[in-house]
Amino acid sequence: MPQRNDASWNTVISGCVRAGSFLKSFELFREMREGGFDPNGFVLASILTACNRWPEVTGRGIEFHAFVLKVGLFNDVYVATSLLHFYGTHGLVCDAQRLFDEMQERNVVSWTALMVSYSKNRYPEETVSAYRKMKWEGVPCNENSFSTVISSCGLLENESIGLQVLAHAVIYGFENDVSVSNAAITLFDCLDRVEDAERLFYRMKGRDRISWNSMISLYSHGGMCEESLQCFSDMRYDDVRPDATTLSSLISVCASVGRVKYARGLHALTVKQGLDSSVSVANTLVSMYSLETLEDAERLFHGMTERDLISWNSMISAYTRCGQHIDALKILSQLLLGKTVVNHVTFASALGACSSPEALSYGEMVHALMIHFGLQMNLLLGNALITMYSKCNAMRQAELVFRTMPVYDVVTWNTLMGGHVENEEQREAMQVFILMRRAGIRGNYITMVNALGACTASQDLLLFGMPLHAHMISAGFELDDFVNNSLLTMYSKCGDFNSSRFIFDRLEIKTAVSWNAMIASKAHHFHGEDALKLFMEMQNEGVELDQFSLSGGLAACTSLASVEEGQQLHSLIIKLGYETDLHVNNAAMDMYGKSGNIDDMLKTLPEPSCRSRQTWNIMISVYARHGDFEKAEKAFKQMLQMGPKPDYVTFVSLLAACNHAGLADKGQDYYAYMTSELGIPPRIEHCVCMVDLLGRSGQLAEAEKFVENMPVKPNDLIWRSLLASSRIHKNLETGKKAAQCLLKLDPSDDSAYVLLSNVCATTGRWEDAEKLRMHMKSINLKKKPACSWIKVKNKVSSFGSGDQGHPQAEQIYTKLEGMLQMVKSLGYVADTSFHVA
Repeated sequence: MPQRNDASWNTVISGCVRAGSFLKSFELFREMREGGFDPNGFVLASILTACNRWPEVTGRGIEFHAFVLKVGLFNDVYVATSLLHFYGTHGLVCDAQRLFDEMQERNVVSWTALMVSYSKNRYPEETVSAYRKMKWEGVPCNENSFSTVISSCGLLENESIGLQVLAHAVIYGFENDVSVSNAAITLFDCLDRVEDAERLFYRMKGRDRISWNSMISLYSHGGMCEESLQCFSDMRYDDVRPDATTLSSLISVCASVGRVKYARGLHALTVKQGLDSSVSVANTLVSMYSLETLEDAERLFHGMTERDLISWNSMISAYTRCGQHIDALKILSQLLLGKTVVNHVTFASALGACSSPEALSYGEMVHALMIHFGLQMNLLLGNALITMYSKCNAMRQAELVFRTMPVYDVVTWNTLMGGHVENEEQREAMQVFILMRRAGIRGNYITMVNALGACTASQDLLLFGMPLHAHMISAGFELDDFVNNSLLTMYSKCGDFNSSRFIFDRLEIKTAVSWNAMIASKAHHFHGEDALKLFMEMQNEGVELDQFSLSGGLAACTSLASVEEGQQLHSLIIKLGYETDLHVNNAAMDMYGKSGNIDDMLKTLPEPSCRSRQTWNIMISVYARHGDFEKAEKAFKQMLQMGPKPDYVTFVSLLAACNHAGLADKGQDYYAYMTSELGIPPRIEHCVCMVDLLGRSGQLAEAEKFVENMPVKPNDLIWRSLLASSRIHKNLETGKKAAQCLLKLDPSDDSAYVLLSNVCATTGRWEDAEKLRMHMKSINLKKKPACSWIKVKNKVSSFGSGDQGHPQAEQIYTKLEGMLQMVKSLGYVADTSFHVA
């Protein structure tokens, strides 16, 4: 142009900004200044809009703010409002509020800019507060004001305030405005008011792409796949072109309900419409493919030309979900080495990759990185940390995290309580429940399931179990299937099978979960016949068997030592196609192994690459049970080579194998390896093995010293083991000490008197043995009779000590007497050092 004026400069600069040529607009602004033209408010507003839309020039926007102050244009309401937009877009909400407070003139656009700043940066309470102040000052709202504040009410999930603001919008005549209606649909989405959203949507006189996206998103959040696809079909019929947001929502809902075929078709549509390069679409596709084939998810992720934080978080979550924890942590390390700013979701996903005992050190490292990056502890991170430490069997660290959290929600309490239950710390779990009640937190069904799971012994029933049952009824959980299943399991674990059966019979709808809970509890308490009857009853009722039903049935056969029924059930498993299920396969291995059919157990053994930790543990346990230390040790070494890493159960079996073989030194070496090398904290089961191992080998002094230095409190099994070893090695002093400790735990324990009397008998102290017998008689304490059983011709017969109630007792005793005379003739001499109290 031969002649330029303020208007021409303003026109060309604003035109470049509208066209997205931000760099060109800055160059023109510099030329304008060099040409001696002073920019006016319109030019500066355009330049600030360029800074607003171009994230890379945050610093330049602040420079323009200084320039505005220098040339005295801050009082121009359009310039100041553009500055407000700039600060809000770049997340500088405190600066935006400060600038707003300094403005001498404010209009509806200024107020809306402030509310948008808060809303975009997810400060819904501040958005609503600004709206109230705006109304107080008498500034009339426009459609943008209402749509912004209504959306923020959705984030708050505050139905009362949201509906009030919506009513204001109707009063001011904006009920037919598309942007306000779209915001209202979003509000109804957050409030789970699907019918209201549908009613509003179909009454709208005009719908834009955002309207359709809002409805599809609403259906997607509710897992309503059919409705989402129908809405998408209607959208295309209305000739509205879908965008990245549309397809992301559709892919997400299809993946969530397992409609992967449809999701793949939508992927093809994104490619056809050129939307596959969209970061949001690619992120959703990564999440979708990770549910089916991780390789496809990896290929998509590594092929992305542009990634945002959600991309990285999605891939970390994908690896974690698929159990590839090392790969998840590798992605985290790549992310931390880049320039992308991490957030709470990143670390919450990464902590999920560290949720196993062998990954505790990685979890602690991620925790340290969170602190290093200055992330404040919030609910998401606190709950993730408690979950991670709980699954790593590190409950003391979990409790420490809990104590340092600024706020708790019901998930926090449930996670800590569930962690204690998983780690068999029932008393601590109940303490958490009591503290939760005192804090006034209303629990949900998960709370009740965890609390009931903490009641596992007969003494818990009156103290906790029954009061919990009463609380469950008063709190309105008696119709919840999950709670009822946990309730009947609780009664079964506490030995009250009548109550568990009563609850089971009262269930209106008995699901497979209910049947499985009853079968498993019966089998666990060695009521094998009852468990098998329930299993057959379940079949007769037409309830579909699943892997848990079948493994429960196998456990029942195991408790009965009934190989024939076990083999028949195994045939049914193969017929139903469950033979490759790891859970069922492990139960079959356990059944064959415990019944002594090692060859059949090995036939069911999966390939090494497919074996779980439980599979290896069963192998080692079976070999240990049958006294084959060499094979147990060989299996353990194979486990170390092939993975997964051994856990505390592995070492219980391995130490038992050492005990059966009398290998005290080997046992001590493995105990040291477990605690020092692998960092597995010893439990009471390991300590019982060690005391028995040392005691049986004659190292009673070492056994006593071990008990004194045990990291866990000695229980009855510890003292009973030491007492039995004292009898073997005729050590009356140690025997008396062990018996006293055993009777302190339970004065009515008949085994303490019986074992101590046997110690007296083996050391020739017959008078003391007789005194013990008389004392038992005076306190009306009788030795519990031993019992054994045998199956002959599909009939199980049980025999108690001194029991003559069997219909063939006379023939059996005659046969036994004949066998006794035969072995005596071969040189057998009875051991009379035992004293049966």
